[in-house]
Parts: sequence; structure tokens; C-alpha cells
Amino acid sequence: MPTLNELQRIHQECQEIRAFTKAFMQEVNENYLLSPVSRDVCTPDFLRLLGQFASKEKTCTQTWTFETQIKYSTLFQLLLRKEVEIRTGSLNLKDLGSVLFEETVGTMFSVDKAQMKITSQSMAALQESSCLGNHRASLLLATIHLSGLGHSVNHEQGHVYSLIGALGDDRFALMHAGYKHLMGIDGFPKDLEMAYSYYSNIGTQTCIDSSRIYENKQHSTEHIYLNNEEDLNRLTHETKDDFQYLKFQAERGDIESQKRMGTMLYWGQNGVSKDIVSAAKWIERSAMQMKDPSAMYDYSILLMKGQGVKRNYTRAFRLLRKAAAMGSINALNGLGWYHGTVLKDHKNAAKYFEQAALNGSDDGMFNLGIYHLSGMNPDRPWRNESAAFEQFLNASRFGHVTASVEAARYLSMGSLEGVSQDMKRAVILLKKVCERNGHLGFMIREALQAYLQGSWQEAFVKYLLAAQTGLVLAQSNVAHLCEELNLGYECQWRYHNYSILNYDPHPFALLKMGDYYYYHSPGTQEDSLSLAEQAISMYSRAALAGSPQGMYNLVVLAQEGHSLPRSILRFINVSHHDDLDMVMEKILKRCVDMEGEEAVTPCSLALLGLQMGKALRRMTQNGAQLLLAYASLLSVLIFAVVVPLQSSLGNRNPTNALRARTSPGSYNGVVVNREQDGIMGRTYRGAWNLRLTMNGEQWLRQISDLAVTASGVCLCAFWTTLLYHLL
Repeated sequence: MPTLNELQRIHQECQEIRAFTKAFMQEVNENYLLSPVSRDVCTPDFLRLLGQFASKEKTCTQTWTFETQIKYSTLFQLLLRKEVEIRTGSLNLKDLGSVLFEETVGTMFSVDKAQMKITSQSMAALQESSCLGNHRASLLLATIHLSGLGHSVNHEQGHVYSLIGALGDDRFALMHAGYKHLMGIDGFPKDLEMAYSYYSNIGTQTCIDSSRIYENKQHSTEHIYLNNEEDLNRLTHETKDDFQYLKFQAERGDIESQKRMGTMLYWGQNGVSKDIVSAAKWIERSAMQMKDPSAMYDYSILLMKGQGVKRNYTRAFRLLRKAAAMGSINALNGLGWYHGTVLKDHKNAAKYFEQAALNGSDDGMFNLGIYHLSGMNPDRPWRNESAAFEQFLNASRFGHVTASVEAARYLSMGSLEGVSQDMKRAVILLKKVCERNGHLGFMIREALQAYLQGSWQEAFVKYLLAAQTGLVLAQSNVAHLCEELNLGYECQWRYHNYSILNYDPHPFALLKMGDYYYYHSPGTQEDSLSLAEQAISMYSRAALAGSPQGMYNLVVLAQEGHSLPRSILRFINVSHHDDLDMVMEKILKRCVDMEGEEAVTPCSLALLGLQMGKALRRMTQNGAQLLLAYASLLSVLIFAVVVPLQSSLGNRNPTNALRARTSPGSYNGVVVNREQDGIMGRTYRGAWNLRLTMNGEQWLRQISDLAVTASGVCLCAFWTTLLYHLL
């Protein structure tokens, strides 16, 4: 009941806003707001009080009050700025709502002491935009109220604006409502039937949108994660060297480069702007070489649809036949479509569709299902819903949009013999379809472009809107931007947590949530154990999704004494009875395989350390090998002492010292006096002592050489034994 009352209140307020806007636009169109040169022109109270017009101007009776102008000042200022567009008829109510929304998004967030705040003026502007029919504003208001993002949490207001957006048939708002009811989060009851009703609506719209995917406001969704450098490095641009090199190769006649150019330009992939005409030219060049059946098929489809080229069924048919003869499965489906749609030859159309379906074409499966459903095949002129459902379900496994919608419809009803009702499966099928919507892909592209251009706040809002649909990519990127924009840990946690609730969470989000649980400060020991179990669960899911980091984190937790889940033990083919070292070794080996060809990785280093530890323990179990280990340790100490000693002995040169001590003083070869005889005697005695010292040093050298040799032999034996145990 409170929700209905709030809906009624907002409805009345929106009526007032729309009436005010329409009255303003009407007066503009009736030339009431012309240049103040004319004395017959009446002046709005708002402008007169601001002093923008002379007091002698005529004051007229208006359909809005001065209080209304103040109340909706943001909207009123926008109307004044857009007076010319309003007069020329190029702006309607919904367009004004879109302009107000875009202007508000750019300035709505302010960060104060690492906390995001949204001003009351921005909230008012979003409400006015919602009333004018822009339901992206409705969705953003619902998000702010439900999440407490820069504003206090108010579930009632959030539910109201969710309903308003869904009632406005906005694609994102419909996905948002379906997602919340599917997951049962943010105060929405978990209701699969309600979720299906929302998803079936947007699923039908997505089927229509998919036939117009080449339009400028649609894009295929590119899965670029902002925290992944490899994803970002994959992006290119028309001015970048890699794109220019690809273009150079295409101009030289390389078919793969021509096909790649055509695909990038057709879909607007990898940061390249969409250009259907240029795409068609490159696809034509690759097709006309008559060497690649897929290129010939792609160009034939453009000819049939008239996309980027003039429609030409005859030329398209010749290319399809050539491509099919060269083994193109899609061309078989194309021939079926041509026979059924253009030639009205349903017998041959069904034959081609069946051949394509048997060879794995999802389009062929779907079209064959349509023939089963309609009974248009002259050889089987009856309706067969069971056979049609089987084809739709097979095609849905390949991601076919319309087939998924049809399969979900049958699963939701459970009316076919042998097909039980499975509402959850139906909803998930539709969710996958909706996440491929071209308008959602366009929003993702706009968000990515804003991020690359440094407009992170705009990127945040656009990813935020996409995240409300349940798209894992958008949720992960919102969490990343929460961190980059210093919007608080709660913001990061919320959207990482949203993403792991989905059926296909990204491993990075699972790792982040595992870190959150593992490093969270617990209040009691029981809380600590519970959080550790949550962390193990997150790391396990990441590991099963192919994350080496998840594997490594599990090994760390296992070393701390935590038990690993059975799913991981089954994954590495061990049981809970196996030795811990064996379990960790198998996990690390699987981790090294996941890491690929990198020379040194955390898992490879951990595996080496584990294996060396096991080898050392085996050595200590044998008396002789244990003695060898101790001897090797002693050898290391000997090396540490003897090598510096040998170096110091090598720096001394006793031969030169002896020569200096034994050289008598002389002058022109003659002994000067008798005193020198005494000096000579002392010199000879010093030389004798020096010879004794030299003999001692020589002995030390010999002993040290012998010690080094013995130590080297001992170390070689030790490492040979260790390698034996390692291998």
C-alpha cells in the first residue's frame, strides 16, 4: 500500500512537470518569448526578477506560477537554453528528458572524504528527466535509492522508480526488474514467474533489435574488463599502427586481413567506429577472390539484405551456391532462406535447413524448427511442436537469440509431452538473450569510450546502468571504478558480490570476494572460521573457472590447515584421504598448466619448493643420505670460510718480499762499509724466516684446496641424490 501511495504521488508530480513543460513550449511556439525589442511581448516572472528584461516590458498571465519556476529551476533553465530548438520543433518532451539526463550525469557525483555524494539538485533533475519519459533516469534513481550510492537507502523509493522504468518499457529497466526478482535481492521477492514476465518482454524486443544490429545505436557487447591489461591492449583505433598495418595487409590482398577489417567495421569492434559501407567494401574484396567460403557467404548476406550495398538476389544466390559447394555450412542455411523466402520453394528450403542443422548451424536449426511449427514442408505438412522445441533448444545452446526465446516459452509452460516446466531454466535462457541486446552493447561501448578518454565519472554512470541489468562485465567494471574513483570499499564489495551471484561470474570477482572474506577482521574465532570457509568457496569457484590465482590461494589455505571442498578434490582427481602434500602438488601442477608457457610463475615456484621439501624429507629417512645432507651443510660452511682465505693468500706476493729483503745496499757495485755486513746478516736471517712463512702458507693452500675439492664432491653427491628424489 505505501508503494501504491508513493506511485500516486510521483504520478501527480510528473503530471505537473509535464503540464509546466508543455505550457512553456506552447508559449514559445506562440512567440511569447521573442526578443525584448517588441513592447507587445510578455516577460516571464522568472526572467524579469533576474533582471534579464527591462521593467517596462509587459507582464502576462502564465499557466505556471513563480513558485513552480523556482521548484523546477533546473528544468526551466534547460527550457530557456533550448528555446530555438523548441520553436523549430526539433525537441519534444522525451528529447528534453534525454538532454536533461545527459547534462545531469556529467556533474552529479562529488567525492568528499572518500565518500560519494549526490546533490539534491541532481536528484531533482533526474526526477524531472524521469517524468519527461527518460527511463534511464528512472533506473538510475532506483539504483541510487536501492544501493545507497551517494544517498541514503530507501527501498520503497527504489521499488517505485523500478516500476516506473519498467512501465515505460525501457529495455534496461525491464532487465533490471527481471534480474532483481530472479536473484531476490535489494528487497525484491524472489519470484521466477515475475522475472520471466519481465525477461520475456525484453527478450521479444531483443529479437527485433537483433535484426537491426547494424544501426548506429546498437553494438555487439564487447567483453573488455577494465582491470585486465590484455583486454585493454587488444583495443585499437583507426589512427593506431596496428590498425594501419592491418589495413596495409588488406590492401595488399590478404584475405584474412580483409575479413578482419570488414568484421571490425561492420560491428564496430576493438575500438573501431562502425561503418557498414566501408565494411561491405572489404567483405566484397575478400569474397571476390573466390577462395574463402566464409567471406563469400558474408558478402552474399549483405547483398540479400542490402546492407552497405545495393540489394542483388541473383548475385547473392550465385555466391551462396559457390560457398556451399566449398563447404560453408552457413551457406546451406542461406540457400534454404533464399528458396523459402524468395523462390517460395519450401520443399528445397526445408532440405537445405535440415542439412545445415545436421552440420551444426544454429540458424539452420532455428529455421528447421519454424518449418516444424508451421507445417510448411510439403513432405511433412503438419504442425509438430515437439520437433520444433527440440530444434529451438539445440539452437539456443549456440546462443541463437530467437530460438532461445521460443525454447524459454515452452520451458515456462511445460505444456509439451516429455517437457516438464522449468521456470528457472527459462529465465536464465532469456537472461542470456537479453545480455546480447544491441542497445546494452551500445551503452557498454559508450562507457568504455568514456573511460579511455579519461571521463571516468561518465563511464561509471553508464557501466552502473548496465550493471543493473545483471551483466557480469558491467558489474565487475563498476567495482573497478569504485576503487579507481575512491568511492569506498562498500561500493566495490556490493558490485563484486552482485557479479558472483550470476550463473557465470568472472574469476576476478570471485578472487576479490575471496580476499574480502579472508582479510576481513573477524570478531570471534567462529566468525574467523566461517569467513575462511567463504574465502575457500570463492577461491574454489575461481579455480574451477580456470583461475591460476584461485589454485594458488587454495594451496596457501591448505597449508594453514583448512580443508578443501570436494569439488576441488574431484577436479584434481584426489580424495580427502590422500596426503596433504600430494593434494597440494596436484593442485600446483594443474595451476602451472593453466598458467601456460610463462617461465617463472608463483605456482611453478611454489611447486618447486614443495617438491624440494618432499625430496629433503625422503633423504632424512635414510641414515647415509642424512649424513650426506649434514656433510653438505658443513661443505657450505667450509666454502664460506676457505674461499675468502684463499683470496687473501692470493693477494700476497712473497717472492717480491724476498727480493726486497735480500737486495744489499751498494753504490756502483761496491760495498760501502763494514756496517753493511751486519745488515746483510740480518737480511739473510729474515729471508730464512720468510721461507718458513712461505712454506706454511703453501701448506694452508694445499689444505684449503683439498677441503674445497672434498666439499665440492660432497655437494655434487648431495644434489645428485636430491635430483634423484625430485625426479
